[in-house]
Amino acid sequence: MMVGKFTDPAFTNTKVMMDSQEKRYETTAQVIDRVKELAQSEETPAKEEVDLLKSLFYKLHSQERDQQLKDYLNAGGDPEKYVVRPDDGEAVFKAEMAVIREKRQKVYLEQEAEKQENLKKKLAIIETIKGMLTSPEEANAKYQEFKQLQQEWKEIKAVPAENATELWRSYQLYVEQYYDLLKLNSEAREYDFKKNLEAKTALCEAAEKLADEEDVINAFHRLQELHQEYREVGPVAKELREEIWTRFKAASTVINKRHQQHFEDLRAVEEENLVKKTALCEKAEAIVSADCQNSAEYEKMTKEIIALQAEWKTIGFAPQKNNVKIFERFRAACDTFFQKKTQYFKDMKERFAENAARKQALVEKAKSLMDSTDWKQTGDILQQLQKEWKEIGMVPKKQGDILWQEFLGACNHFFEARNAATAGTRNEEKENLAKKRDIITRLEQLAEEAADGLQQKMQQLIEEFNAIGHVPFRDKDKMYDDYHAALDKVHKVLNADSQRRRMDNFKQNIKSVAKKGEQAVDNERTRLQRKIETMKQELKTYENNLGFLSISSKKGNSLLDEMNRRMEKLKADIELFKQQLKELNESK
Repeated sequence: MMVGKFTDPAFTNTKVMMDSQEKRYETTAQVIDRVKELAQSEETPAKEEVDLLKSLFYKLHSQERDQQLKDYLNAGGDPEKYVVRPDDGEAVFKAEMAVIREKRQKVYLEQEAEKQENLKKKLAIIETIKGMLTSPEEANAKYQEFKQLQQEWKEIKAVPAENATELWRSYQLYVEQYYDLLKLNSEAREYDFKKNLEAKTALCEAAEKLADEEDVINAFHRLQELHQEYREVGPVAKELREEIWTRFKAASTVINKRHQQHFEDLRAVEEENLVKKTALCEKAEAIVSADCQNSAEYEKMTKEIIALQAEWKTIGFAPQKNNVKIFERFRAACDTFFQKKTQYFKDMKERFAENAARKQALVEKAKSLMDSTDWKQTGDILQQLQKEWKEIGMVPKKQGDILWQEFLGACNHFFEARNAATAGTRNEEKENLAKKRDIITRLEQLAEEAADGLQQKMQQLIEEFNAIGHVPFRDKDKMYDDYHAALDKVHKVLNADSQRRRMDNFKQNIKSVAKKGEQAVDNERTRLQRKIETMKQELKTYENNLGFLSISSKKGNSLLDEMNRRMEKLKADIELFKQQLKELNESK
């Protein structure tokens, strides 16, 4: 049973008020007008209406923002350029709500002070009644004063909630004791008991009927009124007091349980809504934290954010203490995303402008060189410009196509003129290419045949190759790769043959070394070990130098190729000396 509960003087049935407010307010401007009206009114705004207005404002505020984006897109606006407009109405709403909070706080403090004063008055009445309980004669003599005190008690309004129950029990106790002492004629006392019993029985019946009331909230508040009336009714006959109170309390329990269950169900739904809204916040925040790399990804993310906003609208209120906070969290994530998106496209526009300027500069350079007849130098410069062009980032397609056509036209103009002027030279280079490829084929055949005089034949083909002039530039690298590959094959054959002969000679020498004694064998072993270590150091030096040369050397550089061949020979020699050392150790 709830007693002494603070009730706002401007209280209106919550459900009825919420239904009417839902239908009445269609825009944030209408909500702001009502908030201003409440802030400027002399009346104290009801808490239920204030809470409802706050929830409605942010719900409508979200809908209006979504509609602004939708109208912008329907009008053909570029979603990548959409910027959320500032909302001055929200600042006004917050300022007026602050005024309302101050008003309600002031009234609350005044009501609390009045309740404390009422408590003092009722305590004084209880003390006065206690003073009348000295004897039946005293109770008889002061009967009219007692009736006046009862009337005063009824006229005094609410007291602090924490004192209400105990205060009423004390009052009821001393009133009943007074009646028990009263020695008036029994008819008058029995008449009072009968009238009080009729009144309390009617209150019990009214409380029992509330169980059929569909509106749980209204039934609960009506029960509070019945409790107040019950307290103000005098006592009944002593033997009926517990019975009538038990009946009234049982009816109250039914209503209180329905009221409690109603809010537990409501809270469960609101908690479920909070879970759903929290999940949407987390999804929106995950989208915000994602690293979008291009406009297509931003477009995909935008659709996901809009879908989350649409889903948000289908979810009802969260618990009152969380409702505004969870909405502000969701809105903050959405706003951050669109701000991030706006900044991305702003930066991209700046990059496009910078890239376009760089490409325009290359166009101007190419145009200034297009009529040059310095074929070699100008050709190299234009090729370098083409490489620079590829390294520059994107520009808008339409502008990029125009710049590319201008740049390509200038380059083509020069190269077509150069081709016409150097047609004879190109024929000669083609012939040279055919000759050099023929030598490459012969080198490969030498490696396969491995005939006598391989070294001399290879050297003769190298001299012939070097005597042939230039080949077409575009074929040069491939041709030199094939040439050095063929040389490597011949060298491998030569090295293998040399290694085999050296190993055979070493095996013959081991016998003569062994005849000279153990010391001679040890000296030979030491010599081989030192030779292996020396060659390893030399190989390491080549590898280090090769690393430095590779940074600045072009593919097919003859110096690099020569070093690679030397390294391969060193590796083969090291392996040979290891085999000789093994052969020496096994000859004991």
